Amino acid sequence: MKSIGARLALWYAAASTVTLACLFLVGYYLLRGYLIHGLDLLNQSEFEQIKARLGPDYSALSSAVIDQRIRETTEYASVLFYIDIHSRDTGTIFYSSNLKGRPIPDIKGARRYDVDWDVGPLRVGEFIMAPYDVVIATPEAQVEGVMEGYAEVCAALLILMLAMSAAIGLGLSRLALRPVRLIRATASRIGSENLSERIPVPAVADEISDLARLLNAMFDRLEASFKNVRRFASDASHELKTPLSLVRLHAEKLLAGGTLNHENEEGMQTLLEELTRVNSTIDELLFLSRAESRSITLELAPHDPAGILANFNVDAQVLAEHHGVHFSYSHEGSGQALCEPRWVRRVFLNLLSNAINASPPGGNIRLRSRLTAELWRVEIEDEGAGVPGSEYEHIFDRFVRLKSQDRPRLEGSGLGLAICRGIIELHKGRILAETGSNGRALRVVFEIPAQPPPPRAPGLTPDELAPVTSR
Repeated sequence: MKSIGARLALWYAAASTVTLACLFLVGYYLLRGYLIHGLDLLNQSEFEQIKARLGPDYSALSSAVIDQRIRETTEYASVLFYIDIHSRDTGTIFYSSNLKGRPIPDIKGARRYDVDWDVGPLRVGEFIMAPYDVVIATPEAQVEGVMEGYAEVCAALLILMLAMSAAIGLGLSRLALRPVRLIRATASRIGSENLSERIPVPAVADEISDLARLLNAMFDRLEASFKNVRRFASDASHELKTPLSLVRLHAEKLLAGGTLNHENEEGMQTLLEELTRVNSTIDELLFLSRAESRSITLELAPHDPAGILANFNVDAQVLAEHHGVHFSYSHEGSGQALCEPRWVRRVFLNLLSNAINASPPGGNIRLRSRLTAELWRVEIEDEGAGVPGSEYEHIFDRFVRLKSQDRPRLEGSGLGLAICRGIIELHKGRILAETGSNGRALRVVFEIPAQPPPPRAPGLTPDELAPVTSR
């Protein structure tokens, strides 16, 4: 049972039911003891009646007279009482007719006790009327009937109690855990792009409010750390560009001077290539810092996705052919999307580079585009080994490189997908990763808003455009 609310409701129902069951059990023994005590009083009353009937001179009476007097007194109650009078000296003096000549079972040393006989359970009381022992027994059938009814009622009440307490407990647990659900909902919204939001602190000073304050304090520290990291990345990138530019100028000057031997020229060329890569990484970090701080303002305007895709296809075919893979694209729908083409093109190039890196030689990379009245959806899918589903949320973070066993030769800075996310978010869209159509490859999807179509004049029907496909 994963829900803590359900567990609390179950515990509440179990505790309530067990408590009520204990009370019923105590009540059972108290009620039975009270009813048995009533039978003892009934036996005592019958003994007093017999004693009064025999009179104070009962010891001088003959056995026949005693039998006659007692029988006159007790015969009418033969259904209710079993009577046995005997003496150690003379033996049995009197048997009630319902005993049929059999003595009532005796328990040595007990004056009041229960026996199970062939007539059913009996409550026995033994009284001394020297020199006689008077044993009077009363059936416990009515007591047992009352106790069976009590047990049935208790069982029904316990079932009802279990159901009602479970329902009440579930409601109470949901009410009690409402602040926890609010904390969970707020915490789930807080991410690297939204660290300023905080969890509302309940007015009541309890453990929940303490937890909310603790989490808010943690988010404060986390936000400060993120700001420091971003500030460092931005400052470091700015500070590094000038010295790297100077190093590059000196390297180019030495290379152009012609004073280096062949080996040194090759080393200088390698140095320039590395400087170019480092400068590119710095530019990407600067872009991410500006994008995350919303310092970049895009000039979003309506553009036809079909034209953007057609222009990109020219470069994509060349890039794919150079790396030994195949690229194709398709587009459906007509209209315009709100975007800035040069930034969308950069997203396409980054996604294509990642797909090429993941694809095996001769693999196919497919781009599918669909424009609706609400949004422009683009999917880019490769035929590589894919990535685990647990990594889908992390591949858009900084410095995350997608590993590929098929094409390990291509490496990047690990900033391409992070830049894609930054650009798409600046377009007020979203980007995500999915499992490809073959169940293992990677599919990257992004969506950006479309330009709402203008209202149509009455009687006009828009032309239906067939899907555009290029290979």
